Amino acid sequence: MTSSSGSRPKHLASSPFKQAPEAEVKVFEVDDRVSHDVYGLGKVIRIDSHAVTVDFGSQAIRVTPPFAKLHHL
Repeated sequence: MTSSSGSRPKHLASSPFKQAPEAEVKVFEVDDRVSHDVYGLGKVIRIDSHAVTVDFGSQAIRVTPPFAKLHHL
């Protein structure tokens, strides 16, 4: 059965199944120190409406959401 609103059904506290965690929204600020799974350690140098630009020392990379491989330090 599906609901007409498109939202997930309510999770019952007595359910033996774990509720899916809510997605974490990552917010970055200029000068934040970050770590990227591929490029390593870096520093946020610019933020625009669609991405963040990170300076990794040897290169600056524009990273777009979702920021799955980018982590705050």
